[in-house]
Amino acid sequence: MVAEIIDEARATAAYTGRASFDDRVLAAIGKVPRHRFVSAAWAGAAYDNRPLPIGAGQTISQPYIVALSTELLEPGPDDVVLEVGTGCGYQAAVLAELVRQVWSIEIVESLGREAARLLEELGYDNVEVKIGDGYQGWPEKGPFDGIVVTAAAPEIPAPLVEQLKPGGRMVIPVGPRHAEQELVLVEKHADGSITRRTILPVRFVPLTRDAHP
Repeated sequence: MVAEIIDEARATAAYTGRASFDDRVLAAIGKVPRHRFVSAAWAGAAYDNRPLPIGAGQTISQPYIVALSTELLEPGPDDVVLEVGTGCGYQAAVLAELVRQVWSIEIVESLGREAARLLEELGYDNVEVKIGDGYQGWPEKGPFDGIVVTAAAPEIPAPLVEQLKPGGRMVIPVGPRHAEQELVLVEKHADGSITRRTILPVRFVPLTRDAHP
């Protein structure tokens, strides 16, 4: 799987500017047992470089996209990171290999509860999962060195920008529901201003909002 990720990095370098990934990121991808994060029916395809269904209309992202999103955060060992969209917990596990603390939010209760159980079982004691509306972030635990959003929003959520530290980075797919979107890197500067850069076209499930906040 790591070899496939490296091949795809080279193939998409014109978009991303990255023909290879940091060794720490690749080591984390290689260490996390992806087959544990999918159902038995999909275990045989767990190490293919493609998304897979995880129930509730959601998917586990392809390993290359997880690696790219992680790489773009430039995670450090003392970083505190917010994940919006826990899903099955795979991205959180990869981040947990690289940073001090991961706070993760999932709006689908069944997915969030199962992800929290599995992450605990696998020994990721630096991940905490909350059931809630990730659009609003987790202000009590911020500000964050990095934020990764694993579902597509029509625009960059203002609460997430507010919870990003100066010097922090956010990776988020932005665009319409069920259509081609853009993976966007947001960087927050010391004066609070942000810059955004489109990395490459992607297709994610839509970011679900709580209809009764």
